[in-house]
Amino acid sequence: MFDFFSPSYDGNPFQVFGVTHIVAIAVIATAAVGVIRLGRHGGAGRRRRLTLALALILLLDESGWHLWNLAAGSWTIQRMLPLHLCSAMVWVTVAALLLEKRALYPLLYFLGVAGAIQALITPDVTGYGVAHYRFLQTMLSHGLVVIAGLWVVFVEEWRPTLRSLGAVILGLNVYGLAVLWINLRIGSNYLYVAAKPESSSVMDFFPEWPAYLWILEGIVLVVLPLMYLPFWSAEGRRPITGPPAP
Repeated sequence: MFDFFSPSYDGNPFQVFGVTHIVAIAVIATAAVGVIRLGRHGGAGRRRRLTLALALILLLDESGWHLWNLAAGSWTIQRMLPLHLCSAMVWVTVAALLLEKRALYPLLYFLGVAGAIQALITPDVTGYGVAHYRFLQTMLSHGLVVIAGLWVVFVEEWRPTLRSLGAVILGLNVYGLAVLWINLRIGSNYLYVAAKPESSSVMDFFPEWPAYLWILEGIVLVVLPLMYLPFWSAEGRRPITGPPAP
């Protein structure tokens, strides 16, 4: 148990798309299908209990991550402020689910799903392996963010619009500029807008800073509209007012 939580790890290193990584992704996908099916085929009471459970597990997971870093002596403002996209989306997701704030649903769908899926494919667990708390915490956190983003579409039946898409893209760019300013002030690299991440990611194939920022912008301008595309033809013609009847 001590080794599982130990800040120093000398076990087998994490392997992208290794057997355990693939199994973890499969478990998350299965859990997503199961949770969404439970929500769609249950009444309002069940849906509310499930959203509260998702929010509570996310909250406990993120709080545990901060406590673990405090205990390990690795909590610093340069590393642990919730300014990375997925870290910020954990708190946005918790707020949206607890308070039932539909105004936050565009963030859960566009940024939560897109950002967390990328993190599940290339998790930031440098120096640790699948038999360590860090791997479990990372996969659980990002998996729940993805599930919550899919929940608002398939269970709450919220639908993205061109207006919400544009607002998310504009807001993300403003947020990125604000985070860049913070990075320059405190010497951090939140949102990876000051340098590439240290762990392996698709950004390893990009040119150096600041050129790769334009590639990231291009990815945003392609991926988010693609996420809106399945709802394009229905927008304005089939309004959705709430979840399906039990």
